[in-house]
Amino acid sequence: MNRKKVLALPKKIYVTTTGYSYTHLGRLFLRLFVGIMLMQFGIRQIGQADMLAETFPSVLALGSDVSLWTMVCIEIGCSVFIMAGFLTRIMLLPPFIAMCIAAYHLLHVAPKAPYLLSWEQPAYLPIMFLGIFFFLMLVGPGKISIDYFLSLHMLHSSDHSEDELEEV
Repeated sequence: MNRKKVLALPKKIYVTTTGYSYTHLGRLFLRLFVGIMLMQFGIRQIGQADMLAETFPSVLALGSDVSLWTMVCIEIGCSVFIMAGFLTRIMLLPPFIAMCIAAYHLLHVAPKAPYLLSWEQPAYLPIMFLGIFFFLMLVGPGKISIDYFLSLHMLHSSDHSEDELEEV
């Protein structure tokens, strides 16, 4: 009898830790994390704008100044929307494109070949952001977001059920 209780405890812990999922809370955490990380880059760039304007790459022939301030606007503006979960998939597109461009520039300016990417190379950061942005585009913002509450409002105002939201 005592042996059954001893074996039941690890089984209960295992089922509790693997059987329950906090996907919506996890999406909220990931949105907040990536939003804060992206926003802090924009804030740092504002503080160092004079110095960065000289070395920032010109993207799409916009010039260094315009490219820098476009990047700052993307990093700060989109971060707020992503953290709030408002227009999430749309607001993920500008930073996704910006990180693609940043990764391209970092990989082609660096002396090493892209397949020899080492952990200290700065191209890892945009690639990490790309992975997080792609994941959030696939799974969406979750139920703890303005997008979800607006969707619920729109469904209820047009006499549809919440089951339709789960099917999408």
